[in-house]
Amino acid sequence: MTIKLGIFGANGRMGRVLVEAINLDEAVELQVALVRDGSSWLGVDVGELAGIGKCGIVATDMSSVASNMPDVMVDFTLPSALPEHLDWCMEKQIPVVIGTTGLNEQQKQLIHDASKQLPVVFAANMSIGVNLLFNLARQAARVMGHSADIEIWEAHHRFKKDAPSGTAVAIGEVIADELNRDLSKCAVYGREGDTGERKHETIGFATIRAGDVVGEHTVLFADIGERLELTHKASSRLTFANGAVKAAKWLAGKPNGLYDMQDVLELK
Repeated sequence: MTIKLGIFGANGRMGRVLVEAINLDEAVELQVALVRDGSSWLGVDVGELAGIGKCGIVATDMSSVASNMPDVMVDFTLPSALPEHLDWCMEKQIPVVIGTTGLNEQQKQLIHDASKQLPVVFAANMSIGVNLLFNLARQAARVMGHSADIEIWEAHHRFKKDAPSGTAVAIGEVIADELNRDLSKCAVYGREGDTGERKHETIGFATIRAGDVVGEHTVLFADIGERLELTHKASSRLTFANGAVKAAKWLAGKPNGLYDMQDVLELK
C-alpha cells in the first residue's frame, strides 16, 4: 500500500529535498505540500521548486487542506513554527516525523505532550549513519569513557543558525547517559584564554560554520597512549530526507507515542 506523505515548509532547503526523496521512493507519494500563510510560493508546483519537474502537487497553506489528508506529515522547519504544526497535526490526527533542530526544552516538551495523542518520531538527525554513530559512541563510552578525555566537534554550512548542532548535543547526551553524567553540568562549549588543566569529567564541544558543508561530526576518546575517533560525514541533504521518509513509512499505523530513529532502525 502506498503511504501518502505531507511536508511542512515545502519551499525550504530541506523541504525541497524531501520532495525529491519522496519522488524517488515508490512506496510513498506526496499528498500535501504546505508553506506559511501568505507565502509567495502558494500555488507553485513543488516539483519545480525541487528541480525534478512538475509533480502535480502545488504549495498550499494549512487552512486550505480540507480533504485528502496525508497518512504522515514531515517537519524540518524552524522551532518557532513547531507549536502551530503540532496543533494542526493533533487537530487532524495525523502522525508526524520531526527533524527540526535548535529546539529549547519547552518546545521539546510540546513534542512529548503531542505524542500522547499522536504517533511522533523526533530525532536530532535522521541519517542512518549518524544513528549508528550514536550506538558506537555509547559502546566506546562504556569501554573507554571512564579513563579517556571526550571531545565532540562538528561542522556545518554558513546558514545554520544553532550551535552546537542538535546532532552534536545528542551524541553528548548519549555519552553522558552511559557514564551517568549530567551533560548540562559537564559540557564545555569552546575554550579561550587560560582555562587551566582539562577536567576529566567534562565533555568538550567545538563548532565550525563555513561554506556549504552539509554536516560532519566527530567524537574523540583520547587516553594516554591511544585515541579513538568516530566520524560521520554527510555529502548530501538527501541522506537526511531519505531517513525521514524511512521514518514516515515506519510510523504509519503505529500507536500513539514518542519514537526516535533508534526505534525506526531497530538499534535499541
